[in-house]
Amino acid sequence: MRLAPQPSAQPLRLIVLLILTTGVTTSPVLSSGCPDRCVCDDQLVVQCAGQHLTTFPVNLPLATRQLIISNNRIVELPPLALNYLSDLVYLDCSNNSLTEISESTFGNLRKLAYLDLSFNTLARIEDRTFGPLASLVMLRMTDNPRLSEIHPDAFAENAALQVLDVSRNNLTVLNITSLIALPTLRSVGLSGNPWSCECDNEDLCLWVHLEGFKFQDEGQTVCGSPADMQGRRLGEVGIQLRTLCHQTLGSWDYLFFIIIGFVIFAAGTVSAWVMGVIMVLYERYIKKKDEQQEPEDEEENTETGRPSRARSNHGNGNLKNSHTV
Repeated sequence: MRLAPQPSAQPLRLIVLLILTTGVTTSPVLSSGCPDRCVCDDQLVVQCAGQHLTTFPVNLPLATRQLIISNNRIVELPPLALNYLSDLVYLDCSNNSLTEISESTFGNLRKLAYLDLSFNTLARIEDRTFGPLASLVMLRMTDNPRLSEIHPDAFAENAALQVLDVSRNNLTVLNITSLIALPTLRSVGLSGNPWSCECDNEDLCLWVHLEGFKFQDEGQTVCGSPADMQGRRLGEVGIQLRTLCHQTLGSWDYLFFIIIGFVIFAAGTVSAWVMGVIMVLYERYIKKKDEQQEPEDEEENTETGRPSRARSNHGNGNLKNSHTV
C-alpha cells in the first residue's frame, strides 16, 4: 500500500502566520493600559514571556489578539479573566506550572486558533475541555510529565483542528474515537510516551499503522509495555495486535458462555416442566369432564327409553285385538 507523503513544515508555518495576522484591524482596544512587566504593541499583541509571573496578568486590553505568557511560574488560568478576551486568536502558556484546565477555562474563546500548553504539570484532560474552541487549528500539549489520561471526548467538538501534538507526556493509552472523526486532522505527535501495546490500545496502534503519514516522528512512537514489545513501533505492531486480540477467548469470555449455557439450560428445564404441568392439568380436566358427561347421557337415555316401551306395549295390544276380531 502506497502511503501519502509526510507533511512538510511549510504548511505549518503558513498556519502560524495566518493565525498571527488574522483580524488585527478589528475590535478596538477597550482598555488603554498594559499589565505590569508586559509589553503591548499596536498589533494587539501582549508579550509577558519570562517575567517571573506567578499569577495570570491583569488589566489586559480586552481586544488582545495574541497573548504570550510563556516561561513564567503561573499555576492557574482564571476563567473569568481569560474569557473577557473574546477576540483572542493566539495563546502561548508554555513552560509554566499549570496543573489543571477545564471546559470553563476556555468558555468564551471561540476565535482561538493556536494554543500551547507544553511544559506544564497537567495530569488529566477532562471531558470537553477544548469544546468551546470552535476555531482551534493547532494544539500543542507536549512535555507534561504527569499527563497520563485524556478523556475520549476531549477533542470531540474541535472540527477545525489540524495539528495535535501530545508528545513526551506519560500517556499509555489513547481513545481515538473522537480523533478519527475530525475531518481536518492531518498531523499528530505521539512520540516520547510509554505507550501500551496490548489489546486495550489496539485501535491506536492500528491507526498509526494505517495512516502513518499523519504522525510526526512515527519512528520514535514506540511501545513502553509489555516487556516483549518495548521499543517496537506502534505502526509495526498494529496488525499483530489485531490478530492476537481476536484469535483467543479470555477468561471472561468463557465465563460468559458458561453463564449463557446455564441460563439456556434452566430456561429449557423450566419450560418443559411448565408444559408438563399444563398437559397433566389438561388431561385431568378432560377426564373429569368426560366423567361428568356419562351420568347425564345415561339419564337422558333412561328418560327417552320409557315412552318407547309404552308405545311398543300399546302396539302389541292392538295387534292382539285385531287377531281376536
